[in-house]
Formats: sequence, C-alpha cells, structure tokens
Amino acid sequence: MAAPLSDGDRRKQISVRGIAGLGDVAEVRKSFNRHLHFTLVKDRNDRNVATPRDYYFALAHTVRDHLVGRWIRTQQHYYEKDPKRIYYLSLEFYMGRTLQNTMVNLGLQNACDEAIYQLGLDLEELEEIEEDAGLGNGGLGRLAACFLDSMATLGLAAYGYGIRYEFGIFNQKIVDGWQVEEADDWLRYGNPWEKARPEYMLPVHFYGRVEHTPEGVKWIDTQVVLAMPYDTPVPGYKNNTVNTMRLWSAKAPNDFNLQEFNMGDYIEAVLDRNLAENISRVLYPNDNFFEGKELRLKQEYFVVAATLQDIIRRFKSSKFGCRDPVRTCFETFPDKVAIQLNDTHPALSIPELMRILVDVEKVDWDKAWEITKRTCAYTNHTVLPEALERWPVSMFEKLLPRHLEIIYALNQMHLDRVAALYPGDIERLRRMSVIEEGPCKRINMAHLCVIGAHAVNGVARIHSDIVRNSVFKDFYELEPEKFQNKTNGITPRRWLLLCNPGLADIIAEKIGEGFITDLSQLKKLLEFIDNEAFIRDVAKVKQENKLKFAAYLEQQYKVKINPTSMFDVQVKRIHEYKRQLLNCLHAITLYNRIRCNPSKPFVPRTIMIGGKAAPGYHMAKMIIKLITSVGEVINNDPYVGDKLKVIFLENYRVSLAEKVIPAADLSQQISTAGTEASGTGNMKFMVNGALTIGTMDGANVEMAEEAGEENLFIFGMRVEDVEALDRKGYNAREYYESLPELRQAIDQISSGFFSPRDPGCFRDVVNMLMHHDRFKVFADYEAYIKCQGQVDQLFMDPREWTRKVIRNIACSGKFSSDRTITEYAREIWGVEPSATAIPPPNLPRN
Repeated sequence: MAAPLSDGDRRKQISVRGIAGLGDVAEVRKSFNRHLHFTLVKDRNDRNVATPRDYYFALAHTVRDHLVGRWIRTQQHYYEKDPKRIYYLSLEFYMGRTLQNTMVNLGLQNACDEAIYQLGLDLEELEEIEEDAGLGNGGLGRLAACFLDSMATLGLAAYGYGIRYEFGIFNQKIVDGWQVEEADDWLRYGNPWEKARPEYMLPVHFYGRVEHTPEGVKWIDTQVVLAMPYDTPVPGYKNNTVNTMRLWSAKAPNDFNLQEFNMGDYIEAVLDRNLAENISRVLYPNDNFFEGKELRLKQEYFVVAATLQDIIRRFKSSKFGCRDPVRTCFETFPDKVAIQLNDTHPALSIPELMRILVDVEKVDWDKAWEITKRTCAYTNHTVLPEALERWPVSMFEKLLPRHLEIIYALNQMHLDRVAALYPGDIERLRRMSVIEEGPCKRINMAHLCVIGAHAVNGVARIHSDIVRNSVFKDFYELEPEKFQNKTNGITPRRWLLLCNPGLADIIAEKIGEGFITDLSQLKKLLEFIDNEAFIRDVAKVKQENKLKFAAYLEQQYKVKINPTSMFDVQVKRIHEYKRQLLNCLHAITLYNRIRCNPSKPFVPRTIMIGGKAAPGYHMAKMIIKLITSVGEVINNDPYVGDKLKVIFLENYRVSLAEKVIPAADLSQQISTAGTEASGTGNMKFMVNGALTIGTMDGANVEMAEEAGEENLFIFGMRVEDVEALDRKGYNAREYYESLPELRQAIDQISSGFFSPRDPGCFRDVVNMLMHHDRFKVFADYEAYIKCQGQVDQLFMDPREWTRKVIRNIACSGKFSSDRTITEYAREIWGVEPSATAIPPPNLPRN
C-alpha cells in the first residue's frame, strides 16, 4: 500500500470529524486485528496473506460493530415509545460509499485514522476500495439518500424502502469518445453493511384473475415471487440513532414451475427461477424518461406489495420482538403510519393499500379510501411530459387485474365528484381522469397519486408554482389545500464535513461546530467576509482541493491540468434540458478566440463535464461524443497550451462527486428556465465554495434570493420569457444568422472540424439544434457568453472572488436536507423532530 501521510500532515488533519481518545484508538486497533484474523487466507507456503480488500473489510466490520448496538437500541426505543413511523418509498437510493459516512456520523473518523496509521496502513486508500452503492440514476436517488441521513439525525422513526438491485447504475467507459456501458456488479465481493433478514420474507403476487364471491373479492391463480429483505443501518449524526433502509430482493419460491419438473424437465424448472429473480436484477438507467416495460411495472409493484405487508405487520404488532397482532382496527393507521411516495414510481401503494384494506382486512370501501388518502403523500420531481408514467391498461389487466378494477372504481368516484362541481365540463373530466382514452388506453400515475394523497409537493418554489399553475392546474383548483412546496436539500455531513474537511475545519474555528446539524448557523460567517485571514484561509483550502483533484485526474485518467486555472464544472446526467451543449458551444467560442488572437491575455480555464447518458438516449450519447471530440482538438492544439482544457469526467458517480465538487471554482446550472425541478448539485457546489453560473430555474432562484443575485452569475430567459418565445415561435436560424461566433461554432461542428475522420458525425446534433431544439440553446447563447465574460473579470480579482465565495457559503444554510425534512415532518407527516440523543449501548436506557 502507498506510504501514509507524514506525521506533520496528519497532525494538521481533521478536528471536526470526531476527537479520538487513546482508548478509542486502542479499541479500534484490537477490533481491526480480530476481524482481519478471521478473513485471512493462506498462501502456498501456509503464511497468512492479507490483501487491501481484506483490510477494507476488517475496517468496515470494526466500524459496523459500533453501529449494531445502537441499531438494536434504536429499534427497541421505537417499539417502547410507539411513535408515528415514516416510510419513504423510492425505486432509487443512490447511497454511494458507506464507510467514511458512518465513521463521520459516529464520530469515529479520527480514532480509525490514527489506529490505521499505527498499523502502517492508509485510511484513504482503504476507503477507495469500497464499491459505490449506485442504486439510483441521479438527483432523485441521491435526494432519497440525503433524506435518510437527515431523518436519522433528526431522530425520526423512519424507514427507507426500495429494491436491492443486483446491478446498479452502469459503469461508464469512454471508448474512442463514445459512451460504452458495463454492468455494475457492486455486490461481487459482498457488502459488509447489509444484513439479510430471511425471517421477514414475504410473498408478492402477479397475474392470475379476480373472482367476486359473496365473501368478498378474491385475487386467485396468481404467480408468487418471494421478497427477501436486506437491512442497511442508517446512522444519525452523533445522536446514537440508527434507522433502517430495507431493500427487497426477488427470490423464486421452491415450487416455482415444478409442474415442469413433474413432467420430467427438472433443468428447465430450475432455470425458470431466473424469471422470477430478474425482478431485482437491474436498475432501469433512465433519468427523467418513462420506459413502459413490463419488468419495470413488476419492479414497482414488487417493492410496494412487500413494503405494505411489512408496514401493516409492524403496525399490528408494535411490541419489540413480538409478532402477534396488538392492533386489529385500522382507524388509527394514518396516526401511526406516513407513506411518502418519491415520484410516481411507488404510486401502486394507493391501489395496493386499498386492496389490502378492502379485500383482506374487510374495511368498508369509503373508510379504506379515507385511511389511504390520510396515509399517503406524493412528491412530484419533474415537469417534463416524457418523464410522466402512463401505463397501458392492457398491461395492468394481465399483470395486476385486481388493481385495475380498484383504479377504475377510484377514478369513477373522482370523476363523479368533478362532474358534480363542474356540471357539463366534459373537457375538464377528460383532462382530470386517471384513465386516458385513446388508441392505447393508459393509466396516468401522476393523477392517481394526486387523488390518492393528502399532500402533493414540488421540490423548489418555482417548480411547485409550475405544478400548481400548469401540470396539475385542474387538481389545484379542486383541492388547493393539498399542494405544498418542499425545496430540496443536501446533507451537510456528506457534502461538507466528509468531502471537504479542510473547509469544515476553518468554518468550525470561526463559528463552532453547531452548523453540522444546523446549517443556518453558516450565516455567522457573514461577519468574516472582509476578514483578510479568513479570506486567505478559504482561498488556500480551495487551492489545496484543486491540487488534490488535479493529482487524482493525472493518476486515474492520465490527464495533466493546470491547477491554477479556473475549474469550470458541469456534472449531472446528460440530457438535452440540462444543456451541456450550451457549455460545449462556449468552449468552442473560447477556443476560436484564442486561435484568433493567441497573444491576448486569457483567463486559463479547465472545463470539466461529467455524467452518464441513458443507454437508449441517442442525442445524449451524441452530446458526450461531441464533448470528447471538442476536447480532443482543443487539448492537443499547441496554440492553446495551458489556457484552455476540456475534460470529460468518465463514470461520474457519488464518490467522484465528493472529489470534484470541493475543487470547483465555477458551477454550471444552465437548464432552460422551467425545466429543472430543483437540482441538488447546485447546492453542493454552493456550500463547498464554488460560484454559480445559472439560469433562473429550479433552486437557483432561491439560491440567488438567499445570497443576492449579484453574488451569482445569472443569465438568460426567465420562465415567462420562455413561454413568450413558445407563443411567438422559436426560430434557431435567426440566432445562427445574427451571432457570428455562434455561426462559426455550429459550422465547425457541422463541417467535421472536430470529427475529421467522420465529417458527418454530428449531423444529428446540428439538425436538432437548428430545427427541433425544445430547450432553446441558441436563445440563451449570447447572454451566456457575455455572462462568462463577467466570470473571467471577477476571477482575475482573487480577493473579490473569494469574498463572494464566503457570502455564498454563508447563505447556503437553507439548502440543508435537515431543513427540508423538518418541513416534511411538521407539514405533511404530522411528527416533530427530536434533538434528544438515545443513550449509547454502554449506558442504561432509562
């Protein structure tokens, strides 16, 4: 393993992440050695051999030992107090790595660092061995992970429920400039953080038929798949609370297809088990795009059916260790259970809860509907029409026949109510129906969520306004009290303390450590905006982060960059609405300016773009190819030298975000106004001391409000300008003909200047920009280029730049997921966060 840090360097490290007592260090060493002893293998000469992965597992198990007692005690505490429980249902949890996050939240990082150092190992190298748990695509899945951290830190009795995908979001390789996908076999070496719970395995039913009998409705002749739960502990920050994320894995029952076996084809019968187990095999890699595949619908029902059985079991038997029903009446269900639907993916919770209450528990229909609505709440994450889930009725009829009947009945009740309030308004009935008529009848899952939930929220103020005034306008007129806003947030533990310890330390020196659980305390930094020593410290931390990231790029990607250049970063999923193309056009424009006047002074820039394209999204893949091709030309042009580099960051993921975000000077948040629901990357950059260039879209609006618009680089059309342009008709050619630099860039792309071996390579990109661009890249080009000139001007004044950085950090407190979750708790779930820590396992409980 590589040489650890020098003593001098180590002594300067991390104060905020947990003070290590000598006893802690000795205990960690002892525990580490014990775990290592049981994982060692023998070599050919019968000697014990330890690989770096053995060291990682030994450390992970050592840290996990500190979790388990707290985990058990937390669950005991919930069973004794019997609080209302929160269930966060999400098809995605983008957790990243767990080791360092757990050490930080338990206050163990320094003890582990010291113990590992004394053993001659390097903690950072061990952390790098861990696989990212990439069970999400982007913002939605990462938000779910931040929310779990905040719910535990706020002492809420909360559970995350999802799917334990065997293969997470694909690994991205760039081959000859093109994205190539590789399966992410993240469980290949085992996962030290999960605990299988076969005793809670549950059946999930598919297909079959519905029988209406005098005793009630029966769903019979179904195919059964078993849902096996795997639990992962989720520790709060230094409060001894450890909540649970429960992920379901599909297992075939033993008698699956055994009629085949009875007919003599035993091999076929066993092979067919795979069909059942495919349900939890792989994450669908689409972000903001609906793919109506049967397997996806199976995944959505699988997680919902297993989770609701689990929720009801826990509701009925609320005593610790007891599985006998204590409650049999469902009157109090909404007082004890809150279900939050993370987008429409778990929307089947609504008809499934109705099915259980009416068919299984024999609750009266109207009472069941009241219980369901009071229990469920829905978060909308997108306004893009192609992202909204609309399932074919024919698929439901085959896969979930009883649920289709329930949805029809719920829709009829809903439409009767609308018809009574708006007599004769047939058009309104059509717009508001859950069932969309047409050549292919479809179920609109967003409409199902809105009628079946007591609260509907958007994820930034501007997005929630669009939800009210446009996406669900008719529903808002019907029930305005349902609609709320909950601006997204990020956890300051991972996105400041863990990924940027240098910055966390200098902040703690000035204002204390309270900001770690109350990010609004960063406001206290406003009094240090003109403090020369603090300005120097902030600039120094940023420069150290840049040097470290430059070294990482050189080691991992064999790319050499200028660490004194402006690090201009856009990392997020590749999508037309996020407008990586606008960034690319700016890079080409800068390149042309350097070529035109090589001796002119120029602010050096390293433009870094990273993100994955959905495998079936042709234009997104073309955008990656264009960025890499432009980089190839610019980076190898001797006229340009160190002034400009364009780097595509391969395989962007949580662990890479933790490295690049603290090093960024400029954060690009440039989606067309009215398309990005919120964004959370924008918040991560802000708290880590990057300045934002962005449109008035998503949470950028509130960031500009908090820090002052003059402290961000805001450009381009506002929502009302985009709407006006839509009414007038957007004509890309007008911009192309009136802006010489834009025309030059497009002509170069078109002529094959960046793809000499395949001159027609980018024909589709140019055709889209000129004739079919829904996101109006050219309309914002001029304002964007001008705004980038202002960025250059400010960057040449390091003191003034750093003052703005400090103001942005000081004003980022609103964007903590702790604030978001506190609002959900009080205004949707009806529970109160608790600042009281649970006693640690070594102390008596009372």
